[in-house]
Amino acid sequence: MKIAALALVPAILEAGKLTPEDRFKLVRGLSAEYANAKVVLPRSKKPLEVASNGTWDKAKWEEAFRENGPAAKTGDQVQITKVDINDDNIVFEINGGLKNGRSWRDRIQVGMGNTTRPIGSGNLSLGTAVVLKFEKEIEPIEVAEVKKMLSTVFDFDKHSATEVFVENLPPEVQEAIKSKKVIEGMDREQVILAVGKPRLKSRETREGIDYEDWVYGQAPGKITFVTFEGKKVSKVKETYAGQP
Repeated sequence: MKIAALALVPAILEAGKLTPEDRFKLVRGLSAEYANAKVVLPRSKKPLEVASNGTWDKAKWEEAFRENGPAAKTGDQVQITKVDINDDNIVFEINGGLKNGRSWRDRIQVGMGNTTRPIGSGNLSLGTAVVLKFEKEIEPIEVAEVKKMLSTVFDFDKHSATEVFVENLPPEVQEAIKSKKVIEGMDREQVILAVGKPRLKSRETREGIDYEDWVYGQAPGKITFVTFEGKKVSKVKETYAGQP
C-alpha cells in the first residue's frame, strides 16, 4: 500500500501544471488574434507588464511612451503575432514586436568625400510586447480566461475603434455623444463624434489665447455655435434664425 501511495505522488504534483497539449491550445487560440487597444500601447524594449487581475503600472507605461512613442492609440486594431508561454507568464508580441530593424545594410556606409551614411534606415519597428504575469506557476487555463485577464487593455470582442474610444471617455461625455449634443470640456474629436463636422469654422487669437468657432446648422432653423478655447470647448450657444 505504501508503494502504491508513493507512486501516485508525482502524478498529483504534476496535475496543476500546463501540459504540452494545454500550451498548444493557448498558442493556437491566441496567435494571430485581432483586438482593439483600450489604452495607448507604448512601444517598449521590455514587455509591458499586465497582472493577471488586469492591473498595470501606468507610470512605467508612460515612461515607455515618452521614450519610444506609441505602438497603438486607443481604439486602434492590433494583432498578436507571437505567443510565448513561460512558467508564470505569457508574453504576447504585438504587431511584430519592437525590433531595432538593423540589418547588414546598416553596416555598409556609402557617400562622397568625408560624408557617409548607412544604406539601411535602422529604425525601430512599430510593434511592442505585453507580458501577462501570474502570481504563481500557470495552471490549466482556457483562452477565454486569458482574454478576460487582458480585457483592461485589449478588446477582443471586435468592437469598432470608435466604440472602444467612446467607452473610455468620462460618463458625461459618453452621454453627450449618445444624445448628439456638445458640452463644455469636449475636445474636437469628441465634438465630431457627437454632431459631425461643422458647416463653418473661424479662428482668432485674443490676448495670446487661440479661439476657434464651429458653426452648425443654417437659417431658417437652429444654428449652434461651438467655441474652443485652446483644445477644449469653452462655450456652446444655440439660436434660431429666420423663424418666428
